[in-house]
Amino acid sequence: MAFDTTSGYAPGEELDPSLPMFNIERVSLQFAVSSDFVAAEVANNVLILALSTGRILRIDLDQPADIDDIDLPKKPSEIGIIKRLFLDPSASHLIITTTLAENYYLHTQSRTPKALSRLKGVAIESIAWNPAQPTASTREILVGASDGNVYEVYIEPSSEFYRREEKYLRGVYKTNDGPVTGLWTDVIPGRADLRRVIVATPSTFLHFAGKVGRHGHEGSGSIFSKLFDTESATVHEVGNVAPSARSLLAVSPESQDTPTLEHSNSERVFGWLTSQGVLHGKLYVSQDTTELGGKILAESKMLSRSAIPPSQTASGRTRKSQDAVSSMILSQWHIIQLVEGRVVAINRLDDTVVLDQTVLEPGQTALGLVADIKKNTFWLFTTREIFEIVITDESRDIWKILLKNQQFEAASQFAKTSAQKDAVATASGDYLVAKGQFLEAAAVYGRSTKPFEQVALTFIDNGEQDALRKYLVTKISTLKKSSIMQRVMVATWLIEIYMAKLNILDDTITTKAELSESMNTAETQDQLSVIRKEYQDFVSKYKTDLDRKTVYEIISSHGREEELLYFATVINDYNYVLSYWVQRERWQESLDVLKKQTDPEIFYKYSSVLMAHAPVEFVEILMRQTNLDCQKLIPAFLNYNNMTKAKLSQNQAIRYLLFEINQHQSTDAAVHNTLISLYASNDTTDESALLSYLEAQSYAHEQNYDADFALRLCIQHKRVQSCVHIYSSMGQYVQAVDLALKYDEVDLASKVADRSETDPALRKKLWLAIAKKVISQSSGIKTAIEFLRRVDLLRIEDLIPFFPDFVVIDDFKEEICAALEEYSRKIDELKKEMDESEETATHIKADIKALEQRYAIVEPGERCYVCGLPLLARQFFVFPCQHAFHSDCLAKKVVELAGIAKGKRIAELQTEVSKGASLGPKREKAIRELDALVGSACVLCSEMAVRLIDEPFVSASDDREEWAL
Repeated sequence: MAFDTTSGYAPGEELDPSLPMFNIERVSLQFAVSSDFVAAEVANNVLILALSTGRILRIDLDQPADIDDIDLPKKPSEIGIIKRLFLDPSASHLIITTTLAENYYLHTQSRTPKALSRLKGVAIESIAWNPAQPTASTREILVGASDGNVYEVYIEPSSEFYRREEKYLRGVYKTNDGPVTGLWTDVIPGRADLRRVIVATPSTFLHFAGKVGRHGHEGSGSIFSKLFDTESATVHEVGNVAPSARSLLAVSPESQDTPTLEHSNSERVFGWLTSQGVLHGKLYVSQDTTELGGKILAESKMLSRSAIPPSQTASGRTRKSQDAVSSMILSQWHIIQLVEGRVVAINRLDDTVVLDQTVLEPGQTALGLVADIKKNTFWLFTTREIFEIVITDESRDIWKILLKNQQFEAASQFAKTSAQKDAVATASGDYLVAKGQFLEAAAVYGRSTKPFEQVALTFIDNGEQDALRKYLVTKISTLKKSSIMQRVMVATWLIEIYMAKLNILDDTITTKAELSESMNTAETQDQLSVIRKEYQDFVSKYKTDLDRKTVYEIISSHGREEELLYFATVINDYNYVLSYWVQRERWQESLDVLKKQTDPEIFYKYSSVLMAHAPVEFVEILMRQTNLDCQKLIPAFLNYNNMTKAKLSQNQAIRYLLFEINQHQSTDAAVHNTLISLYASNDTTDESALLSYLEAQSYAHEQNYDADFALRLCIQHKRVQSCVHIYSSMGQYVQAVDLALKYDEVDLASKVADRSETDPALRKKLWLAIAKKVISQSSGIKTAIEFLRRVDLLRIEDLIPFFPDFVVIDDFKEEICAALEEYSRKIDELKKEMDESEETATHIKADIKALEQRYAIVEPGERCYVCGLPLLARQFFVFPCQHAFHSDCLAKKVVELAGIAKGKRIAELQTEVSKGASLGPKREKAIRELDALVGSACVLCSEMAVRLIDEPFVSASDDREEWAL
């Protein structure tokens, strides 16, 4: 067998708005059956067809080629023909009831229906499935019977033959109005213990809501008994019920494309078919269940039978009597009814008929309409055919209906195109203006394309400045970025409006007047804060749409200082902010702005004025910057130094310059020269700070300052110690001593003279200059003599020329005598040294004379200490140590040990001696020199032997066996 549906569109496919909303299509059946359909159900894309022969066809519409063919356990002659099928929304559980009230259960994983023995004899008319689907069991479900009883049953499939499928069955409610034609239950969101139950009969609609019972484990007992026992129903009744009138309860499918924003359309809808029409309304949800049923029924509407167009007779005349409605289902927005072979779809919002199409042939029997509430598909079944009611873009015109009903918020949710949204916004705005709700209208108008000038004039004519402000704020948010001129104009106008509003509020607070009966001064203050915050948010968001100069002029004309500065700060115009505060001599505010800056040019520009009025704080800020050029701050430092009377330790210019030198290791001559200038020009007579700086430069072997400039400045300000230090560092000791003596700084001059130890002549010259100064200043000769005793370079005869002519010798007789005694003592020491030298010379002469007669005894068998051959065989040398060597062996050994230069000279002399036999004196001279070089010392025990300390006793050429132990 095979099954093929021809329904229209795949999910997500873009729909053509020109297509009809409803289209009824015949489903092609590619299989043959020998009997008629007697019942049908669709859920979760699974189709169940019951045949009059007792067979059940289970078809998966996603794979229609695979069809399960299932037979009931007994023949229809025994149990009756299948009357109704009840398929849960997940298509997991199927309950089958027959005309003889025999009931069977079939699980989706099974092919064998099981008899429900507890429900035997119960003519099932409706079932309310448990909301928790799908599960392995049905869990707690409600079953409505034709006798008015409502049962709670728990069905759990079992593989055991003798075990019943129903875990329990219990009657929980009974109506007195005929069969229970409809049941529905759902869970109240947020409360698992709250349930809603709807019970429908041909004449009564009952709404229950409340708590259900709880048990230790599922299936252990009834949970709905508590609800029906403790809660009273909200009831709606209809009269004059025709006995043959069809009655049923339908609920709209699960919404798939309803907007998720908060409005009533997000709830599902119920429809109760009665003899008078269809009662329909929203299934509101609320955790407060006391008024829930009343609210639902109060807001529900009855779609009268008269709303259904009458059918035409074969002759084309309209029938006078009402056609019977045999079936009814709900889509998201429409009520679909089967009326005498016609399918009629009516919009439940405005009762308009959107579909009236004859589907069945005369005499053709229909089983009814069925909706798949999971997959949002709709079906019509006859005894031989299947039709699918394809709905295309069902909500396309909903916005129009909602707009017509002045449900503007809901209409805007369903408006899809920009034109639709604009139409809703314009109509909504006009409606709100007509009601005097200008603020609400402003937000709506801002999203519409209604002419800007019309909207603006509407608010201006009515004096609604707040609404105008809100409209402009909304409008600028919708303008494109490319609409530069429009955005600038709107943004600038808003600045003007904000300033006017802030001024009005300020005036109200100042005069302590009330704006209205409901607003006092405190409330005005709160509103002022709100408007100011709104202004700040606006300029922060739309700063690129504001012309700087124009905004400055507008805000300044209103005298709004805080707003002016906030705008300047937002656009990073810190020059303006600083200039503003500086002009008003608000130094702390200026510094607060400066703390946030990193642009060096701003620091340079305002350095002079801030150094003059807030030096300490300004320098603190400067010291936190890392990208400043100190040279550009020097004019400000010099100006500050001219104005300040602060001590050196409190001078902020000096503080920063020292920071730049010590922390940033600045070697810039301008920085160092400026520091010297500030030190030198200070009023204090204390030179310690300047001198410390100069000495630190000397200790670091640096001179980053201009010495000529520093010297000239120090001389100008009579900084003697500093001048002397600079002269000394330049090596100009004479000038240093002269300058110190010029200012009577004898001790300072003495220190300089002591430094020149490398040149005794210069040192003596300096001390003579000091001596001259000391003698000229001394009140007595003795004082001068005492001072000069500290110097070991000067003698009394050096000082005599400096004494005045009238000084008599008696004044320094003692000094002269002491000097003469010192000279006499030194003469005696020299005479003694001469005598010792003469005695030493005599001893040397005696030793030389003794050497001429010295001899050594050579034994006949004595050998050369180098070659080992008899010593007397040829010319030899004998040393006082009794070591003897052949002259050629000794010469060879000396050449090895004496080094390259001496060895080369010995070789040259040997050549001269061997070649110059007839040269006479020249040869004799060469021989004496050669003997002197070779025989100067013994090679075995002299200094040359000491050099051989690292040589091994046994060389590679020696016979090692001779040294063996």
